[in-house]
Amino acid sequence: MAGSQDFADDSRNATARISLNGALVARADAKVSVLDAGFVLGDGVWEGLRLHNGRLLFLEAHLDRLYAGANAIALDIGLSREELTDTLRAMLDANAMQHGVHIRLMVTRGPKKAPNQDPRNALGTPTVVIIAEYKEPSPTIVTRGLSLFTSTMRCTPADMFDMRINSHSRLALIMALNQAIAAGADEALMLDPHGFVSSCNATNFFFVRGREICTSTGDYCFNGITRSNVIALCRSERIPIRLGNFSLADVYGAEEAFVTGTFGGITPVRAIDGRELPAALPGPITARLRELYAALKDDDASRPQ
Repeated sequence: MAGSQDFADDSRNATARISLNGALVARADAKVSVLDAGFVLGDGVWEGLRLHNGRLLFLEAHLDRLYAGANAIALDIGLSREELTDTLRAMLDANAMQHGVHIRLMVTRGPKKAPNQDPRNALGTPTVVIIAEYKEPSPTIVTRGLSLFTSTMRCTPADMFDMRINSHSRLALIMALNQAIAAGADEALMLDPHGFVSSCNATNFFFVRGREICTSTGDYCFNGITRSNVIALCRSERIPIRLGNFSLADVYGAEEAFVTGTFGGITPVRAIDGRELPAALPGPITARLRELYAALKDDDASRPQ
């Protein structure tokens, strides 16, 4: 079993330099303090990005989300968007990376005077770590698809734990995934507080019923950039799509389903709670969207940055 984050090891990653507060260091030397707010409390935000044909895909949207998340938790990244972009590019250039690279950009509140919750005890210097790895989605996932299991863990509203912020605090999502793994599935499907289908533990969820694509309202799921791109593609290509509140019964009647995320793009789903979906993978609508999304990536990579 493997989820939407499954990838093959690449020996080049062992020697790739990591950016740690602007310094390029070897993997073994990329260390942070045990008093760092990210380690102590999960106090920070992050972004996942893709390097495609020499370009960082949908960079402005990713930076918008990162800085909005940092602002929401009153975290000063300490770098302008231009400075952070320069840091990203310097690391990629130093590693001679051009394509097929996944990047994890992490910002925490930095070292603290003591290991406690109070953000006023932070020493005032955020920790900025950027890890770039040669990492491509498993090619077999397209025809094998994912098996999902509905978790008892619920997605939460913004006034409890805002799913739309890419926070380092992921424990509830890990617990949901653990339930799915224990049930023999690949990933967890999660409901919102009202019992409607919301998202998966690491990706956003779509299903196809009656040739109409359905997905949640977005109130309780991740603020996914790939999700937004898929919705926009459907509208521009006149593919029927509906955002709404859907029950598990609605999902069980689906012909196709897929999940979206920066790493995997659009990943087909083969089964939900032990129920096999009828369409051969990838289903016709899923396959069409994968083609449209591939073209969108190529188009974005052709634009100057």
